[in-house]
Amino acid sequence: MKLNEKTIKEEYIYKGRIINLRKDEVELPNGKTASREVIEHPGGVCILPLTDKNEIVMERQYRRPYDDVLLEIPAGKRDGNGEEPIECGKRELREETGAVAEKYTNLGELYPSPGYSAEVIYMFLAEGLTFGSDDRDEDEFLNIELVPFEKALKMVLSGEIKDAKTQAAIMKTAILKKMIF
Repeated sequence: MKLNEKTIKEEYIYKGRIINLRKDEVELPNGKTASREVIEHPGGVCILPLTDKNEIVMERQYRRPYDDVLLEIPAGKRDGNGEEPIECGKRELREETGAVAEKYTNLGELYPSPGYSAEVIYMFLAEGLTFGSDDRDEDEFLNIELVPFEKALKMVLSGEIKDAKTQAAIMKTAILKKMIF
């Protein structure tokens, strides 16, 4: 069965600093038409920084859409000019935590909300950390916490860590490192 939809028309509803909102008219596989709302986003990167003591360098940060403070791994938006995911990850790790890693392992890509968003999040594991000073954006407020890996894994399983990219990176790292407890 054919599954792809054919774009008939694209109309921008909103163009912003971080996202664009587009309304598409599409032809469905059965020949009928439908409308789709799509959020365009330049994509992002998340980094799971793992210390030599098996602690994850995590951030507590307020997230406006949920009106809540979430525990997450460092992450950020790629520059709109085609910044390579690994370079974005290195930059965000240093800016937010002051850390630099000797080794980066690609953990793959994540589509956080494929029903309406075109965002792709690239995930990496960072090891061999050294710490210097951070360089956060002026509108970036967060608290850094070192969380033992086993505790973070239990927090994912209990639902205490709600952020999808953090959950996925922790679970993938647990499997990769054979750290399932």
